[in-house]
Amino acid sequence: MDSLVKNDGEADRRWRFTRKVDADDLSLSEVHGTIAVPRTGSWIRRLLAFSGPGYMVSVGYMDPGNWATDLAGGSKFGYTLLAVILLSNVMAILLQALSARLGIVTGRDLAQACRDAYPKSVSIMLWIACEAAIIACDLAEVIGTAIALKLLFGIPLIGGALITALDAFLLLLLMNRGFRFLEAFIVGLLTIIAICFLIQIVLAVPSVTEVLHGFLPSPQIVTNPEMLYIAIGIIGATVMPHNLYLHSSIVQTRKYERSERGLREAIQFATADSTIALMLALFINASILIVAAAVFHANGRTDVAEIEDAYALLSPLLGVGIASVLFAIALLASGLNSTVTATLAGQIVMEGFLRIRIPRWARRLLTRAIAIVPVIVVTALYGERGTADLLVLSQVVLSMQLPFAVIPLVLFVSSRDKMGAFAISRSATMLSWLVAAIIVILNVKLLVDAVTG
Repeated sequence: MDSLVKNDGEADRRWRFTRKVDADDLSLSEVHGTIAVPRTGSWIRRLLAFSGPGYMVSVGYMDPGNWATDLAGGSKFGYTLLAVILLSNVMAILLQALSARLGIVTGRDLAQACRDAYPKSVSIMLWIACEAAIIACDLAEVIGTAIALKLLFGIPLIGGALITALDAFLLLLLMNRGFRFLEAFIVGLLTIIAICFLIQIVLAVPSVTEVLHGFLPSPQIVTNPEMLYIAIGIIGATVMPHNLYLHSSIVQTRKYERSERGLREAIQFATADSTIALMLALFINASILIVAAAVFHANGRTDVAEIEDAYALLSPLLGVGIASVLFAIALLASGLNSTVTATLAGQIVMEGFLRIRIPRWARRLLTRAIAIVPVIVVTALYGERGTADLLVLSQVVLSMQLPFAVIPLVLFVSSRDKMGAFAISRSATMLSWLVAAIIVILNVKLLVDAVTG
């Protein structure tokens, strides 16, 4: 991403690298700058010191809300939509790199940058929209975790939803052990998810030729209305708005030198970290679709679109009892991971937009309670099938909020006033606006389709 920086020596000299930020207004002040990055040593050693934020961000790209679209795409159309997953991942890599750049250069997370740039009334509106997105994301996590608990332990969905309230204290426990410990927990669960799907791919024995061919764009994706709808769903569910706020904050947990060289190196390491982590997200999302294509589509089961249906059919069709269990374990790990990162994003957003600091456990209980109530009400009134519609609704709400995060981000990182010599180049700005426009247009279409049925 260093090539995205405008090459202007005079601007470099004008830019002040030692920008001062009030200690009380630091993003995630309790862990800000607590992880030292060595100034000497091998590139790998310094990269490892910077690695972690990217993996926390990658969680949002494989949360339970993404599973339904991947399952539907694989079972209905085989491997064809792998190209869409690849495209959406490339978009995500660019946007997360921009988010990290904003946090590193300005010392402000995206919420703080919005508060600084816009009138108070606009900031409050942006905060409300972002809170709605976080609650919607939390709703998907409650449903996914509750389904996993039901599949693994036979706990009814209502009971599983109530149990998820206990994870309100998980982030508090992990943060008290240090931010590095929190990152290790996230990476550990991501490893479990990756291993579960790797085993399932081995069991499913997909055609390597067909898989590779699926990563090549097909005209059918545009000409087939049903395929286009699922493709839009995959892209629309990929970029999570709260991830852009999250990444711009947690990169600041690293203690890097605030000089031209230090900032450039920090941007390089943060970009490498998030790119590598998002490649893992690509593997997991692609694995869900590949397993669905190899197991369901290949056996004529093109109607599998829900998580519980996939769980019920995996073992019988593969002839291996552990396949369904691995699927449920991965789902549970995904729900737990998403819980931690969404909670942290909620704290960043509230403190960034409003400068309000409340205990993390209180913030978590409030957000989780708001998400649990709809799950219990819908399950009680419409049965467990109603939660599938609720999951779709949560993705629609996320889609509505996405433009309010992407547009300010691109505006900020392309601004010379905010970024100085680290503003992205004109070509990079055009590419960023193109990606933003694609995501916004597709999300608007997804929203309209969801509303009109």
